[in-house]
Amino acid sequence: MSKRNLSETKNTAGQSFLSVVLIIGGMMIVVSAAVAVLAATFIDSGYGLQASNTAESVATAGANDAFLHLVRNSQFSMPGGYAVTVPNGSANVTVNNYGTSASVLSIATVKSRTRKISAQFSINASSGQVMVVLWQDVQ
Repeated sequence: MSKRNLSETKNTAGQSFLSVVLIIGGMMIVVSAAVAVLAATFIDSGYGLQASNTAESVATAGANDAFLHLVRNSQFSMPGGYAVTVPNGSANVTVNNYGTSASVLSIATVKSRTRKISAQFSINASSGQVMVVLWQDVQ
């Protein structure tokens, strides 16, 4: 083999090696970016679930507060709404009293996650006893 053919073979081998290194490096970058995006998504969904659960707890606290107001005063009504503040956030609670029944809507937002609790109560006109008829998480 002549000197010239040997030199051309080395150049071709070097070019092939460089191409393989660049392709593998590019693939590693793509895989690393995909893993980073997935990790960020999983972390965000975990915090989102935690915020959603916290918002549900705050909304439940608001509905419970309205229930206590109705137990103490069966004529209690706040159609314009009022705020119930707890350590994890606050809920906006609306109470509509119809004499023998009352409806409550409690809305809480924590870190852009909103949860709503709707409750219906029956009120005994003679005794003033308040009973829960319906309690549900509204989507």
